Amino acid sequence: MTSSSNPGHNPQSRYADFHRRSIGDPEGFWRDEARRIHWETPFDTVLDRSRPPFARWFTGGRTNLCHNAVDRHLAERPQQNALVYVSTETGIERRYTYADLHAEVNRMAAVMRSLGVKRGDRVLIYLPMIPEAVFAVLACARLGAIHSVVFGGFAAPNLAARIDDAKPVLVVTADAGARAGKVIDYTPLVDEALARSKHQPARVLLIDRNLAPERLSAPYLVAYEPLREQFFDAHVPCEWLESNEPSYVLYTSGTTGRPKGVQRDVGGYAVALAASMAYIYEGRAGDTMFTASDIGWVVGHSYIIYAPLIAGLTTVMYEGTPVRPDGGIWWRLVEQHRINLMFTAPTAIRVLKKQDPALMRAADLSSLRTLFLAGEPLDEPTAEWVGSALGKPVVDNYWQTETGWPMLAIQRGIEALPPKLGSPGVPVYGYDLTLRNELTGEPCAPGEKGVITLAYPLPPGCMQTVWGDDERFVKTYWSSVPGVQVYSTFDWGVQDEDGYVTILGRTDDVINVAGHRLGTREIEEALSGHAAVAEVAVVGVTDAIKGQVARAFVVLREADRYADPASRAKLEQELTATVDRQLGAIARPARVHVVSLLPKTRSGKLLRRAIAALAEGRDPGDLPTIEDPSALQQVRAALEE
Repeated sequence: MTSSSNPGHNPQSRYADFHRRSIGDPEGFWRDEARRIHWETPFDTVLDRSRPPFARWFTGGRTNLCHNAVDRHLAERPQQNALVYVSTETGIERRYTYADLHAEVNRMAAVMRSLGVKRGDRVLIYLPMIPEAVFAVLACARLGAIHSVVFGGFAAPNLAARIDDAKPVLVVTADAGARAGKVIDYTPLVDEALARSKHQPARVLLIDRNLAPERLSAPYLVAYEPLREQFFDAHVPCEWLESNEPSYVLYTSGTTGRPKGVQRDVGGYAVALAASMAYIYEGRAGDTMFTASDIGWVVGHSYIIYAPLIAGLTTVMYEGTPVRPDGGIWWRLVEQHRINLMFTAPTAIRVLKKQDPALMRAADLSSLRTLFLAGEPLDEPTAEWVGSALGKPVVDNYWQTETGWPMLAIQRGIEALPPKLGSPGVPVYGYDLTLRNELTGEPCAPGEKGVITLAYPLPPGCMQTVWGDDERFVKTYWSSVPGVQVYSTFDWGVQDEDGYVTILGRTDDVINVAGHRLGTREIEEALSGHAAVAEVAVVGVTDAIKGQVARAFVVLREADRYADPASRAKLEQELTATVDRQLGAIARPARVHVVSLLPKTRSGKLLRRAIAALAEGRDPGDLPTIEDPSALQQVRAALEE
């Protein structure tokens, strides 16, 4: 059953009609939506379908993301706050009006231009949650450069891999980030990454926060502040880009261990985000939106930076945790900044659920209209708790780095369909979504588990391709479902009679830890680099707080050396430290279990799903192809230790 054949609880609902039109007449539908942004040159064609599965939107049209996010608001709202920055790590709070933001972005763009950045060049941004990160992203958009933001928690090898793939002419970094009261030195990580990478950017631009004593001393280092003063009154004109020129590359974990660079366009992305603010988030110019994410992730790109600003909102950027200085900090931010829309991950709400409820009751939350959640499946107890505690609508939504904006949600700006606990909602306009049998490719009946797929063409704002690798784009995303060329999300789901979809988990070896997608293969490769490890399997295991955590099962080269508990504990510390160094703390396994045998098929394939089932206390089911059934007992015994 396709969603478009039975979308929503009422086939004659406003939502159903809206969704049907978006699928049946995408050219007419998106031509109307394209009026939400400024086009310097009108487009010739709404949709170019000449080379499926590739799609080109608004061909011939020229626009600029920075102009749409900043410049075009200067006439109507120059003194409205555009960006409010709050850091509970440093105690710093700053407010930037649209006029202020325009000036800062021009300064950053002039600095980048002086360092040789031009249209089509890549700029890698490795920054914590500071205003300069927003300036840098928008400056790239202004210049027509392609930004590639790397999460500041990633370790040097991870950063080096992205430098080699994106080949930036400039890296923008800071002396340090801060989280939970701890300072994380960035400059040594950048130095190590550059030592590891084959590609060498011409310059590294350093934002000095005066947090870390170490500095890069290499000749390619350039301090930002003196250049900012030099270009204080600069005005850099926007580069008008053809709609399908790349705007950014954002890397996401893959099952091969090699990250995929998701390439996004300019015009389609701007239109999709502008429409989503109206139909999904119900954001209006002058509203204030607080998205508690990081600019290193797609949520930060889309809903901290671009979408709120394109729609003329005030966006709140937060550096800190939800429980420091205490579990009431986010609720106080809502009160202090009169926040209307809040967007975070279920993990954060599960953390806040454990805090003293008086902290929430103490804050005036009257300004808050809606809480949005995404990043991992939202469990029913958490949804019930936060909805009841807030007394506000809680809107779950489901999407991916690859799509750039939600594909499942209750689209309250179209019709406030009733929510169903455990489901993010119904297919979003523009997405022709179908659940399919993974073996036959046939559409699933209501209630039948299937792979969530999208028909061609993907709507505006979705990934164009894998950076520098069209073949990988086709092979990875469009070739895994038998009998039909459709985009696979690699997520299991089930759709009910009313069209609501419930997410059941991944079909591949990517896990979701607190909203961060991590390839188990990447963690396995990091652990296998330790001299003590002969074999390793990493699986994602359900966790009450984070949604999923990684658990590792290792076979040692010399098990006798680690027979006593003290040696075993020390080894586990060494192995987790190895992952920290290679991938960063977000990839650290919750536990490392030692076994003498890993469950495999007779052809040698690791039975990761069986391992994950045992780790979650479930029956692994019938495994007729297992090579040695005693391996399952090895896993059980390790889990009981």
